[in-house]
Amino acid sequence: MAPQVHYYDIPDFRFQDGTVLPVARIAYLDINPSASKLALIPTCFKGTLHSTLNFCTSALRDHRIIVAAQFGNGESSSPSNTSSSFPARLDYRDSVAAQHALLTQHLGITTTTPIDVVVGFSMAGQCAYYWAATHPTLVKRAVIICSSARTSGHNRQFLEGPAAALENAIDYAGKQVAPGQARALESPRGVRAFAKAYSAWLTSAEWYDQEKWRELGYNSLAEYDEDATGARYRGSFPDDLLAMLRAWQAGDVGVCFGGGEGGDVGLPLEDALGQIETPVLLMPCPTDQYFRWEASEREAAMLRNGRLEVIPSVWGHLAGAGVDPKAAAWMDDKIAEFLGES
Repeated sequence: MAPQVHYYDIPDFRFQDGTVLPVARIAYLDINPSASKLALIPTCFKGTLHSTLNFCTSALRDHRIIVAAQFGNGESSSPSNTSSSFPARLDYRDSVAAQHALLTQHLGITTTTPIDVVVGFSMAGQCAYYWAATHPTLVKRAVIICSSARTSGHNRQFLEGPAAALENAIDYAGKQVAPGQARALESPRGVRAFAKAYSAWLTSAEWYDQEKWRELGYNSLAEYDEDATGARYRGSFPDDLLAMLRAWQAGDVGVCFGGGEGGDVGLPLEDALGQIETPVLLMPCPTDQYFRWEASEREAAMLRNGRLEVIPSVWGHLAGAGVDPKAAAWMDDKIAEFLGES
């Protein structure tokens, strides 16, 4: 049976852009709550609480696992479920602040009972970096899968494609929505265009050459495409997708070390990573088309205590999501080994 979804409401929550929500809601799972060790796993782009790889039966089986939905994912406060004025711009620091409130104010986590590990894939990996940067005494270790400390120019530009496909769709109405009316504007044509523009980036050219979609049970590429760009996006709200996408584009752990008006001008990447004391395991995939493994290699060298393990897979970005059983088992072993080190 799927774990129960819980909610924690935070009154008068102030976002980085200055917006204040009368009530900001964080959705979360609490798996194995009696365990003495603690793991935090934020959701990724378009990820939900129950679709997030949580390692609960393997590397984290002896941990209490809090899976926390990031702002904008449709479960925590998002454009689709917030009648008040939602922030024009999301920042990872917003989700980290809300998750910190959940853990410390609601679940009773303190520096004497810290987070043993923060695990994050893709956008959640960037969120994990922000956790390590902003709460070094609370986070003992971080595992960052198919992600980066700063969103690259190539990554930002790739995201402009699906964003433009959605924003220019004939049925996309934008954010000029009366309070309480957000759900009425779902833009199915825009979301389908977004999905079509995004889909080929998820895996790799070799994945297509080897027809790996057959391992997912599809009889043809057309059948896979129909599901990957149709059914899997059904019910997706356009401004949820765009809110998270813009936060992803702006990802830069350097801002956690301050400076500049609004806190948006931070340290150069090498200086920022050099200040992170938390041991970090980086697990990129060599066929990932937008979080490139070479960037993780450079980051590992910049971190005070960084370790690099490259996932051997042709599944591209999806290798880190657990879709490929072999890659998932490989990651599980590496995480267990990392957590077992003194």
